Amino acid sequence: MTTHAGVISFPGSNGDDDALVALRDCIGLPARLIDYRETSLEEFDLILVPGGFSYGDHLRCGAIARFAPVVEPLQQFARRGGPVLGICNGFQVLTEAHLLPGALLRNQNLEFHCDWVDVRVETDRTMWTCNLAPSSVLRLPVAHGEGAYYADEATLDRLEQNGQVVFRYCDAEGLATSDANFNGSARGIAGISNERGNVVGLMPHPERACDLLLGGQDGLFLLRSALTALSVAV
Repeated sequence: MTTHAGVISFPGSNGDDDALVALRDCIGLPARLIDYRETSLEEFDLILVPGGFSYGDHLRCGAIARFAPVVEPLQQFARRGGPVLGICNGFQVLTEAHLLPGALLRNQNLEFHCDWVDVRVETDRTMWTCNLAPSSVLRLPVAHGEGAYYADEATLDRLEQNGQVVFRYCDAEGLATSDANFNGSARGIAGISNERGNVVGLMPHPERACDLLLGGQDGLFLLRSALTALSVAV
């Protein structure tokens, strides 16, 4: 069975073409952009919600995109168990749409960060990390000004207990140090999942780390994991 992938494009998205190229050219999947006004996602097997500045980040990041027509079918797709990956602004949209808990706040130093960082894989119990060994380190780029993950202590404890913390900022050796947590995220969290493990949001950009010409290929592990999870489910 052929897997079909979709990348949602909002007004202001700028990572949508990057994600499309990663899926088509690096993974070899049939994929297309999904206009934010579409109301059916029945043709897709996996969906990426890309980075950028949807609706110019007015009100707050992801707050207006949450009301786009495509979000309701996205919620339905996720509830059916379909794999959804929210990247950077896509992560922000998923929290606003209540597909993931918490929020993304301004970086602690109030600066925009654009660099390569290391993240530690905390679990292989999601559709996007099933091919990855816990404690392995990925090198991925970041580009955000509002990427500090926040949730209340009870929510953070629940995420930890349920194994929903998927990625944590670390150094090259895998140590989760305060220096590695450059944006001030609660408990150094770089990415989380829902309880079912089919919806994952992260601030780093795996779609921009899919070719050595771009600086690295570690992002391929995430995209290929979803294909593995789908083949097992079938």
